[in-house]
Amino acid sequence: MDKPVIYLETGSLDPYYNLAFEEYVLRCRKEGDYLLLWQNDRTVVIGQNQNAEEEINRAFVEEHQINVVRRITGGGAVYHDLGNLNYSFITDAAGSGRFSSDRFMQPVVKAMQALGLQAEASGRNDLLVEGRKVSGTAQRIFKERILHHGTLLFDSDLAMVSGALRVDPQKFRSKSTKSVRSRIGNIRDFLPEDMSLPEFWTFLKPYLAENGMVTGALKPDEESAVKALKRDKYDRWSWNFGSSPQYDLTNKRFWSGGCLEVCLSVAGGNIQEIAFYGDFLAVQPLDEIAAALRGCQFQRESVAWVLDRFPVKAYFGGIRKKEILDTMFYSAKPA
Repeated sequence: MDKPVIYLETGSLDPYYNLAFEEYVLRCRKEGDYLLLWQNDRTVVIGQNQNAEEEINRAFVEEHQINVVRRITGGGAVYHDLGNLNYSFITDAAGSGRFSSDRFMQPVVKAMQALGLQAEASGRNDLLVEGRKVSGTAQRIFKERILHHGTLLFDSDLAMVSGALRVDPQKFRSKSTKSVRSRIGNIRDFLPEDMSLPEFWTFLKPYLAENGMVTGALKPDEESAVKALKRDKYDRWSWNFGSSPQYDLTNKRFWSGGCLEVCLSVAGGNIQEIAFYGDFLAVQPLDEIAAALRGCQFQRESVAWVLDRFPVKAYFGGIRKKEILDTMFYSAKPA
């Protein structure tokens, strides 16, 4: 990017809108170099090729009302909150180093070093300060354009990061892209002199826009297109969860009515096979419920709707409907 960049802000903290905004600029602003700086409210952002269920701690995510959204770039799952700042570069792919993040990461490294931090790019897509990961990046090529975006952990709640992304790997078996967990840190903790996130945001701009910056905005019809993309893609369960690769899941819970183990296979977000095991005192075989659940979306509300069609006590003894759902979706502590 050797000319002034067009600087855009989304004006939103909604992750579904922000990712739609970013994708729209990539696909529809076909000329010019763009820099976006933006924030999401509490959100887990899943890589394009990841199994969402395998990456999130569903109980924690639901308890803390954390959004879950899938992005159009690869890589691992990341946590965003208002202590995190996201940046996006969008430019022509030609001559940009199609498989290298270095040209986009170096302005960020220089900005960190200008703040007195021992910052360095590491591996394919990480930025480290004193050995701690403070940024992860990913890229996407669309026709002749390239998107490079990254996170900057400035003052995030690290307990929320570890809670939202902590999943037992023994529960899942799939070929999806797995996140590699690294030791993370907040940029603010390493600063020789403290600054606020708004000050950090302002400080970054001239470094990321090395050749100058022109502030731009979307036109009303473009904003309408972004809202439509949000509605038709990013708001939808089929994109955020249904796009997950095929996987198998096993989970076991102990309840006052007995032990319940659920084993299931999911493809395209729908249950393909499911089996229930345990020592609960059932008086009806579970074949009918298993058959009814095949083809059902692997979503708590959809499974609950199927279970409502059956006298649960006859099939699961003293294990209640809520406990069956909690076993499948890890969404509550035992009652």
